[in-house]
Amino acid sequence: MSSGENRPRLRLHVPAPRARPGDAADFSHIAIPEAGATRRPDVLAAESEMRDMPYGLVRVLDFEGGANGPWNPRLDSETLARGLRAMLLTRVFDTIMFQAHRQGKTSFFMTSTGEEALGAAPSMVLGREDMCFPTYRVVSYLMARDYPLLSLVNQIYSNADDPLRGRQLPILYSAREYGFYSLSGNVGSRFGHAVGWAMASAYKGDDKIAIAYIGEGTTAEGDFHEALTFAAVYRAPVILCITNNQWAISSFQGTAGGEETTFAARAIGYGLPGLRVDGNDFLAVYAATLWAAERARGNGGATLIEFVTYRAGGHSTSDDPSKYRPSDEARHWPLGDPINRLKAHLIAAGAWSEPRHEALESELTGLVRAAKKAGEAVGTLGTSKPGTREMFEQVYKTDDWRIIEQRRELGV
Repeated sequence: MSSGENRPRLRLHVPAPRARPGDAADFSHIAIPEAGATRRPDVLAAESEMRDMPYGLVRVLDFEGGANGPWNPRLDSETLARGLRAMLLTRVFDTIMFQAHRQGKTSFFMTSTGEEALGAAPSMVLGREDMCFPTYRVVSYLMARDYPLLSLVNQIYSNADDPLRGRQLPILYSAREYGFYSLSGNVGSRFGHAVGWAMASAYKGDDKIAIAYIGEGTTAEGDFHEALTFAAVYRAPVILCITNNQWAISSFQGTAGGEETTFAARAIGYGLPGLRVDGNDFLAVYAATLWAAERARGNGGATLIEFVTYRAGGHSTSDDPSKYRPSDEARHWPLGDPINRLKAHLIAAGAWSEPRHEALESELTGLVRAAKKAGEAVGTLGTSKPGTREMFEQVYKTDDWRIIEQRRELGV
């Protein structure tokens, strides 16, 4: 056997982002095809016939406001205006509640800035009895369904009117009657729970489907692969969405394998169709969700969708992105802003205007501020909270003897 003296030394590859603080932002590696250039397969086509799809990018809106190509859902102006309102309401809500955190009125907050289309468009596609298994950046899903702003505020403040009675962290919302499954800080659980829920729906012969979201960083965890196995084997009626917003907390998407291939391409190994979609294009997100929903309802099984987007803000109020990426990187994101792009499309179609947009933003700001004020009248962090008795409620269907004893000791 050779001693190996002539062999090259091995080198461990450690992924590193293209730009760090002080560097110029660099998105040159992101290929952006012309809007409308990506083909649209039949919704029940065999997976083997669409293995090119994970390497393209579904786009409808161009940067002049036009809608192009086979994925154009041809929505009427009223529907588009509803989508714009849901996204803008999310942006306004995030801005005002982020300020409330900085004022010490809540312990924690996360914004959806730049990702508002990912919740709003699918929410408008799916039915009220379908179930969304969300991450913490799809509150626009609830905004599109007119979930009460005051309930969101009270839950963020964890006050006496918190609809979850103090059982969740701020922004980890739950709204079953709106088709919004309880959030979890363990993001990887979203896919497994959604696949199981969808399998149960199919097993019962029901007609309800599920949608789930994770970030691209979570694709490196075992939960992701287990869920895809079950989704493929049992043809679960579920839409599995990867939000590739370029950053998983402070680690960039290459750490999860984004340098090697697209995240949508991971579908191929499981025999699932994979779509790669411009996540800042409301029409493309809507169309891709509709395609996957029709496939699921037609017993074609699951679809894996990678939404290519960008986290414009920090991961949370505990994060300072200027420590790990260029401070102006968000301004250089090549796919733009989802709100501005849909607004431009409506204006180009003659169905919107800058004055109308300003009036809507003013109206929504007033609504959010009113809800914030009403929530603060009940209480904010540390000034008001659900009663002690609440911790013992809804733990067991029938109270366990230990629960009874603990309540007796506390006199509640």
